[in-house]
Amino acid sequence: MRFLTKDFLRLVTPEKGRFRTFLRMTLTRFLANEWDRAHAQKRGGGATHVSFDTALAEERLGREQAGMLAPDRTYDRCWALTLLDEAMSRLENEYNSAGKTVLWLQLKPHLTAERGSIAYPEIAAALGLTEGAARVVVHRFRKRFREIFRQAMADTVSTPEEVETELRLVLEILSDG
Repeated sequence: MRFLTKDFLRLVTPEKGRFRTFLRMTLTRFLANEWDRAHAQKRGGGATHVSFDTALAEERLGREQAGMLAPDRTYDRCWALTLLDEAMSRLENEYNSAGKTVLWLQLKPHLTAERGSIAYPEIAAALGLTEGAARVVVHRFRKRFREIFRQAMADTVSTPEEVETELRLVLEILSDG
């Protein structure tokens, strides 16, 4: 019916070829268009939808606004915390890959503790080490975290010279919070 209503026959001329070829091509195009229409998806039809937890976002925003940080400082703080999370993930993966998950779980709480507040006797008892060995293990753990954090920072800047400046900025941002 569409064929007749669109007046496709006016396009047929002997100079362009045979009528049979015209009909075959018209039918082929019609079928291709119909197939495309039948298999078309709505916009976003093949996409996987991700749930967005607005309650968590609102809670975090509320905490950040309670501290009355300016929006640019809030952004900088989120960026710094993201770098810390990245470094923690890398260190955790490193320990898990080495089969040291128990050691990771034991040392993780002491990563950001003040030096004087670390209970080395408890760590030593939990790990079956002497207190001196526990001090060495914690020291190496914290040192490795600093190295990984520095590398995570280096991944965000263009030149190695910028790393020290960025590290000072991150420490300043985190100490403001």
